[in-house]
Amino acid sequence: MTAPTAVLAVTSTASWYPPEGLLQRGTLVLLPGRGENPAVYERFGRRLAADAYAVHILDTTPGEEEARLAADIAQVTQSAAAPLVLAGSDTGALRALAAAVHPVLHINALLLAGTALEGDRTSLSDPSDLSDWDSELGVRTACPTHRGRLDADAAFGRGSLADPVPTGLAQAAEQAVPQLGALPVLLVHGEADTVSPVAAVRRLASSLPGSVLATVADGRHDALNDISHRSVAATVIQWLERLRGGAHLPTVITVTATQPVDGK
Repeated sequence: MTAPTAVLAVTSTASWYPPEGLLQRGTLVLLPGRGENPAVYERFGRRLAADAYAVHILDTTPGEEEARLAADIAQVTQSAAAPLVLAGSDTGALRALAAAVHPVLHINALLLAGTALEGDRTSLSDPSDLSDWDSELGVRTACPTHRGRLDADAAFGRGSLADPVPTGLAQAAEQAVPQLGALPVLLVHGEADTVSPVAAVRRLASSLPGSVLATVADGRHDALNDISHRSVAATVIQWLERLRGGAHLPTVITVTATQPVDGK
């Protein structure tokens, strides 16, 4: 079996496809967050592609008009295998929320990771946590491989995590929430995220009837690329498999702990 392939589908978009011979089981389009670019998600893209999901990471421009963003997503997902999931990390999660209700798009679900939810200011509890690059790496991830990847990436926007979340973006995402109805949403968030505290995401989840909240023990801000990235990817894939059964997310596997018989 050949390895999942990565190509540049359209300008500044990285795509990973299932190995040859596997039928695509669905499509995921992800919008990166502050400082990030598509290369940051190579490990995540390859892992989902190995399970037969096509993955597209868009290198979108901050402040890009919603109509242009929606058009870019629509272009990348022409003839895409369903279900179609729109995903985002950090401010990309807010952009995914806002784009999800655009009339040109017809998505089946949302995946939101490390969602930035603090309006027009950075939510970092202690701004000194971003005083230098090593500090920013520590806030982002505890994974040494991901830290090394970011440290070696000349295109990565160092220091951008301290940039305030644009007020207009936060408002657009907030206005989109009540329009989502029971759309399935998976929220993945680190319990130790100091950039976007998990309490705010719990409140968001409570306002989304179709949501599932997955919190990562000791997880930091880069929820899809942190130290528990394997378990997170497995959780995403399990959710995707349930999504294939319909928006009501039917149970696929039930795990029951067995009890000893006669004390044995």
